[in-house]
Amino acid sequence: MGYVKWVFKITFWGFVIAFLHYTLPQYDTARVTDTYAKRVDFGENSIFWASADVGNDGTVANRDVFFIQTVLASGGVMIYRNEDTGWGWPPYFKFDTSNLQAEASDFKSTAETPKWIAVRHYGWRNEFFSIFPNAASVKAVDGPDVRVIPWMSIGIVVVLFGLYWAIRVRWIRFRERRINPIVDEWS
Repeated sequence: MGYVKWVFKITFWGFVIAFLHYTLPQYDTARVTDTYAKRVDFGENSIFWASADVGNDGTVANRDVFFIQTVLASGGVMIYRNEDTGWGWPPYFKFDTSNLQAEASDFKSTAETPKWIAVRHYGWRNEFFSIFPNAASVKAVDGPDVRVIPWMSIGIVVVLFGLYWAIRVRWIRFRERRINPIVDEWS
């Protein structure tokens, strides 16, 4: 019985951590090599795409999506999709896709004369399933060695841990004061 309990706990916390890792903002230092729009047909990986643009009909099977191609400071490549999140999940309330695409286009550079940016994004990159992280903002940085501290993500994790701890402590006290005495009477 203890084995099943631990498997459940590990699985539950694994899903919680994966959900937070996907949803919370992350930062990459990169330089933009290209920006473009592409018609995308949604298939099995449609849960990793944002819903239809705000103000558009949500029943379309395909739509144009902006992409930002970058080379990371580490030398690898990363391609970001650039979609509005609107009022949906995750709650970035992003309505400026076209403006972000123009900003990213302005940062295009070459390896000889690089313009480094910090890309705030959420999501994962998976080449096999064609999953792209969604860029939320870009800002110029001084160089490839700049490290942006994700204060908002840290704050959200601290608040969530505090809520978990408060609920857990109250549950333990409730169980000790209300449930255990009744169970002890029946025993």
